[in-house]
Amino acid sequence: MARVILPQHLRTLARVNGEVTLSIAGPVTVDSVLDTLEGQYPMLRGTIRDHTTKRRRPFIRFFACEQDVSHEPTDTPLPTAVASGAEPLLIVGAMAGG
Repeated sequence: MARVILPQHLRTLARVNGEVTLSIAGPVTVDSVLDTLEGQYPMLRGTIRDHTTKRRRPFIRFFACEQDVSHEPTDTPLPTAVASGAEPLLIVGAMAGG
């Protein structure tokens, strides 16, 4: 069971409180987490990654075990602590401005 923490606006859209727990078959990667998340919460399709290219949306970041994995290949296995559910995968809306 993998745990995912969504930013507030996506929790509101998905109508969930707190973190989401997902059962993922096979290797736990960013791709498999997002595939499962979008399957369970179809209203999130296109909010975290592009519908067609499956590329991460600008200003969205992924953190696993306090490490930014946003620029890693999305088929790279996540750390064991995330795959086992001991640590969550954080999906964070980045801030920009000046």
